[in-house]
Amino acid sequence: MSQNPTNPTRRGFLAGAAMAGGAAVAGRVHAQAAPDPAITELQPWNQYLGPGVDAAPYGMPSPHEAHVIRRNVPWLTADSVSSVNFTPLHELEGIITPNGLAFERHHAGVADIDPAEYRLMINGMVDTPLVFTLADLARFPRENRTYFLECAANGGMEWRGAQLNGCQFTHGMIHNVVYTGVPLRLLLEEAGVQPGALWVLPEGADASAMTRSVPLEKALDDCLVATHMNGERLRPEQGYPVRLVVPGWEGNMWVKWLRRIEVGDQPWQHREETSKYTDLLESGDARRFTWVMDAKSVITNPSPQAPITHGPGPTVITGVAWSGRGTIPRVDVSLDGGMNWHTARMSGPSLDKSMHRFYYEFDWDGAPLLLQSRAMDSTGYVQPTKEQLRHFRGENSIYHNNGIQTWAIDSDGRAENVEVG
Repeated sequence: MSQNPTNPTRRGFLAGAAMAGGAAVAGRVHAQAAPDPAITELQPWNQYLGPGVDAAPYGMPSPHEAHVIRRNVPWLTADSVSSVNFTPLHELEGIITPNGLAFERHHAGVADIDPAEYRLMINGMVDTPLVFTLADLARFPRENRTYFLECAANGGMEWRGAQLNGCQFTHGMIHNVVYTGVPLRLLLEEAGVQPGALWVLPEGADASAMTRSVPLEKALDDCLVATHMNGERLRPEQGYPVRLVVPGWEGNMWVKWLRRIEVGDQPWQHREETSKYTDLLESGDARRFTWVMDAKSVITNPSPQAPITHGPGPTVITGVAWSGRGTIPRVDVSLDGGMNWHTARMSGPSLDKSMHRFYYEFDWDGAPLLLQSRAMDSTGYVQPTKEQLRHFRGENSIYHNNGIQTWAIDSDGRAENVEVG
């Protein structure tokens, strides 16, 4: 979409969108006046016994929700051995991602590890190299923390313009769960970190041998060696039986199937921090060690996979926001592509380095809309536009795209991924 403010097509679109919004819901949602057989007549579930819970000893979603699944983008990864599976953000509410829907990325398939044979080694610049079993880890104090995990490439396909039509695909490389685990600092203290140590190198047990250099300061601060998510054992695709949690930092560092942590005095400069997970600038230089995930938000409903299905009247906009530097005290919503902003209503817990849920209710008059959300985190950082990002970083990047997302809503309620600046 043109970014020229004198463009008559865009100007007319924005003018119509500006007239569509109001800060409060003036109308009411009316029930049907005519008799509805769905409630006036007995339905099968009113008349016949259903199956008992023992028929499904592990609870599953309703078959009517079978469409709520993780999805991939076939051209993005070569095959299922190296794949990305996106969280269906448009189908979720609250801030907690169900385990079966949580985003995951694997580079060599999903490792199948026998928990009885699992071992975690700590070596390198330590007084006493140690090896822990799962039973050993269970004897350390545990903590429960709600954090988001976001891939640095979340939104990366959008750097050069609107491409993927759905927030599951533009923003779904993220999940937000309650992790339970042992603070990494306790394990390092047990081994005895030697003077001069500055870095740790977590290593995965899968065939890709995933490694990333992590500053020792971060490892001693809030990293967890996690065994559970949302109260149950990690799923295999989430690193069963043990993964690293690196709060607020890019997801590639959250090494799954964790088998070893080496302590050293300098970064290792391995594959995932040299050829990958660096940010190429227009100048030809590359930013590196850009660990923190900046404040970001997206409207999940309405969106391309979740259009408005009712006529004009009371309408609810909702979405999620997060920051790797703290909490999200405020999100603003625009109905006209950023010309005017309205403060959204925050709902639910406000937790450090976690998702936050926001809502904005208004009376839609059926005119086209250009929906945007803009997050502000507890450090005062304000989510930028995509054009602001490109001004400083060009269009060569893949990683750390936290620009404002725009959905164009037409008069029939259909949504499309567009850009207005």
